[in-house]
Amino acid sequence: VQLQASGGGLVQAGGSLRLSCAASGRTFSGYTIGWFRQAPGQEREFVIGISYSGDYTSYADSVKDRFTISRDNAKKMVFLQMNSLTPEDTAVYYCAAYWGGGGYYPTRNPREYNYWGQGTQVTVSS
Repeated sequence: VQLQASGGGLVQAGGSLRLSCAASGRTFSGYTIGWFRQAPGQEREFVIGISYSGDYTSYADSVKDRFTISRDNAKKMVFLQMNSLTPEDTAVYYCAAYWGGGGYYPTRNPREYNYWGQGTQVTVSS
């Protein structure tokens, strides 16, 4: 599967952004999708993930109650809705995928993800 993230940009603190991850490939519905982010000088960190069925989601404590993830398997799309953004959310955001995992909460370990899209920059100004 190939992934392409989009939707990043510059937003003021307290604002919202919606990131999209478009996938190619016939079996998109079989992949668990995760979003990661990486700020300058920091390691890549897990943000949020959704199982291939959409029944299970995992998220970092830092984005709880602010970020949500959804997917449309028919359109081969995953969406990351980010609300109440803070400057600490500034980073390059990546979508990633691994096969299976439908009956489990998505892993937070980036090494489990086999496919990565290019990043999209999110900048939150104070």
